[in-house]
Formats: sequence, structure tokens, C-alpha cells
Amino acid sequence: MSPSSATKTTGANPSPQEIVLAFNEMINSRNLEGLANMMTDDHTFIDSSDDVHVGKEMMVAGWKEFFESYPDYRNHFSYLETRDEWVYILGHSTCSYPPLDGPAIWTARIEAGLVAEWRVYLDTDENRRVLELPLDL
Repeated sequence: MSPSSATKTTGANPSPQEIVLAFNEMINSRNLEGLANMMTDDHTFIDSSDDVHVGKEMMVAGWKEFFESYPDYRNHFSYLETRDEWVYILGHSTCSYPPLDGPAIWTARIEAGLVAEWRVYLDTDENRRVLELPLDL
């Protein structure tokens, strides 16, 4: 299923959604160099437990360890919505490790064509309400 989009732009510069889709492709293909090239130096990752990790170098090392531990992990997006520099995503992850397998919400903040923040949320009605995302998808 291709992601539906609430906002789409075209032009020479990639849209925030296009950047997010490319970043996710780097995750799904376990491409550390590609991820590093798409992160701001002060890139922030916030996991679904609200643990905050700051810095490109830290996150490249973190992704390397993650990919080694969960080589079959993949994100699948079904809905993307852009609001200014933020992209809101609904979808699910697949992984043989059960806690990483299932529905999720992601947000990404884009700065100067790079991913400044990548955050994962549990997909709950409450999180959807707080993030003003559809409850019926």
C-alpha cells in the first residue's frame, strides 16, 4: 500500500515527506552512511519510552547496534501528513522481535533538508489525539 499524503509539494528541493520517505528507506536498507548524510549534526532521536539520544555520531553508532541486533526490522508507512517542518506518520514496523513488531506513530522535524528529529510513539488513541492524527486509519 502506498502512503496517502495530506500535503505534497513538487520542485527541485525535496519536500519534507520525500525526505522522510528517503530517511526511512535508509533505515529499511540498514544504510548507515545514508542515514548519517540525512541527519543534522545535532540530530535527536526519541524512542517510544521517551528516551532522548542527541548527536549524529551517537545515533549512527546506535543505528549500527540496532541493525546488528534486529536485522529484519522494517518500517511501513500508510499515512503521512506535513505541517510546516514536521511530518507525522502512521504505519507499522515488522520485526521478528515481538516488541518491535506492530503499529507505530513517527514524527520527523526537517531542517534545511535534513532530519533534525526522529521520534517514535506507541500507536494509541491518546497519542493520535495529542498529535491531531486520524483515529479511523
